Amino acid sequence: MKRKVALFAVASGLLFMQSALLAHHGTAGYNTKDPVTVDGIVNEFQFVNPHCIVSLAAKDAKGEEQKWQGELTSPNHLLRAGWNAHSLKPGDKITITGFRSMSGANSMWITKTVVNGQELKTAAGD
Repeated sequence: MKRKVALFAVASGLLFMQSALLAHHGTAGYNTKDPVTVDGIVNEFQFVNPHCIVSLAAKDAKGEEQKWQGELTSPNHLLRAGWNAHSLKPGDKITITGFRSMSGANSMWITKTVVNGQELKTAAGD
C-alpha cells in the first residue's frame, strides 16, 4: 500500500511540474493575434541559453530611434536551423516579425528574421 501511495505522489508531482514547465515556454506574455514587423540595425546578438536575444535600434513613425529586443528559441534549436553565434553582427540590417509583448514594451517573440535581405530560418525544417 505504501508503494502505491508513493508512486501516486511521484506521478502527481510530475504532472504538476509539467504544467509549470509548459507555461514557461508559452506565448501568454505576447499578443499572438497581431504580429508586428520591425526594421532596424543589430546592436547585439546573445547566443545564450535558454533563449537567444537580439537587440536592435529601429525608428518609429516620427523617425525617432527606438530600442527593441527580440527573443528567439534556444541556441540548440537555432544551430540545427543553420545559425551560429555570428549569424547576427552589430551593424547588420535586420527585419524581425513576431509577437509583441502584451505589456506594450518594445520586445517581441521573433517568428521571422531577415538579415541583409536574406531570411534566416528559426527552426530546422521550416
